[in-house]
Order: sequence, then structure tokens, then C-alpha cells
Amino acid sequence: MRGLLAKRMKFHLLGAFLVSTGAAAIFKFAVAEPRKRAYAEYYKHYDPMKDFKAMKAAGVFESAPPK
Repeated sequence: MRGLLAKRMKFHLLGAFLVSTGAAAIFKFAVAEPRKRAYAEYYKHYDPMKDFKAMKAAGVFESAPPK
């Protein structure tokens, strides 16, 4: 029974490190990278002046009333 806590703690620390590293890698490649690509694709074709004119025509802004 001597040294049982230290022996088990080494095993559990290594396991926790591997599981957390794996979870971080899965999140990066399954969530973060596709999200970055989606934002890049969206802003590649985004025209802010067109969007501003559409919102202005809809009456969204108080400082720029629709004509």
C-alpha cells in the first residue's frame, strides 16, 4: 500500500494531460478552423456600403434618415 497514491497520481496526471490536449486539438480543428474559414469567406464578398444603404433605406439609423 505504500506509494499507492503517488503511483496512481502519476497515471491520472498523464491521462488528464493527454485527454485535455486531445480535446483542445479536436476543438481547434473541428470548430475554430472552420469558423475562421467561414468568416474569411464572408468578409471576402462583404460590401459594407451596400449593407449601409440597405439599412439606411430600411430606416434603421436615426442620424441618417431614409430619403
